[in-house]
Amino acid sequence: MEEDIIIQISNHIKEKRREKNITVQELATRANVSKGLISQIENSRTVPSLIVLIDIIKALDIDLNIFFKDIHTKTNQQLILVKRKNEYERFEKEHAEGFHYQRIFTQYISQSTVDIVILELEPDAKRPLVETEAYEYKYILSGEIEYRFNDEIIVLSKGDSILFDGRIPHTPRNLGSDIATTLVIYFFEEKKA
Repeated sequence: MEEDIIIQISNHIKEKRREKNITVQELATRANVSKGLISQIENSRTVPSLIVLIDIIKALDIDLNIFFKDIHTKTNQQLILVKRKNEYERFEKEHAEGFHYQRIFTQYISQSTVDIVILELEPDAKRPLVETEAYEYKYILSGEIEYRFNDEIIVLSKGDSILFDGRIPHTPRNLGSDIATTLVIYFFEEKKA
């Protein structure tokens, strides 16, 4: 999955630190920065300067080329991303107890208007393939839904989610005998003058 580059870097720092069994304080000391800064970087709350980023990567004892080889940038490919509920990344934020965050999707999408809706899909609901001038994010709240994209079919269950470019012809179909409910977020891109 191609995530926002800042989130990828933050996650990569955290993963490498944990792989090497280094505490946040130890990494901060090695990189000559504060523990709070490391925490903010790992939780994507701040963007480090290039010099600080290089110092952190060196403090992790990782070659810069190796660190960045798995970092992906945007492409012009059509976008359909599926994430199953067991793939959601759990993370913690500093100074929070009893808060359980799960990062479901992070994807760079240029400036956009956001429309959030609940879709209830009857068992016998039908519609042809449609196109939307928006990126669409769907989180399945209940039921099982089949999404058809031209010749591709993706089945999603409660807790699964999908993000796709709505300009790809698509339509959902309820596979169950009860109403299926979905949280839908549309990201409409700003039109350039």
